[in-house]
Amino acid sequence: MVEILLAQQEQLNRLEEKIQEEAREIPEVELLKTIPGIGNKLAATLIAEIGDASQFEDPKQLVAYAGLDPSVHSSGRFTAFSTRITKRGSKRLRRALYLAVQCGIRRSANVRLSSYYDKKRQEGKPYKVTVIACANKLLHHIYAILKKGMPYTT
Repeated sequence: MVEILLAQQEQLNRLEEKIQEEAREIPEVELLKTIPGIGNKLAATLIAEIGDASQFEDPKQLVAYAGLDPSVHSSGRFTAFSTRITKRGSKRLRRALYLAVQCGIRRSANVRLSSYYDKKRQEGKPYKVTVIACANKLLHHIYAILKKGMPYTT
């Protein structure tokens, strides 16, 4: 059992090295790494999940693809807006964004995100609601970075 475990760990290490090699060749990964709180693995994951940003006409489509858009219930003339997100999109993209936000607000690494987080918390929003709002904002920044091909600036 120990030999099998060691062999699998070695295989996992080789796979991670291969992923890092592939990520170095993608210029978008380097662009996303300019965002405070996003490192090699998160940038590679975000690019792998988003793909080509030009397939989205505006950031709202990317937000919907990630499943971070609010759900709407309607029937006839009645329209009710729920505070919950749809979760119809990519689960891995949502998770990567959630982690990126947590890394960005920790120790105020990302000043823009931290100030937005603090503003929402002062409004009385719960932690997870605030983090999802920050993820939405971060996804808008990511969309702009990928569309313009310019690094993140504070």
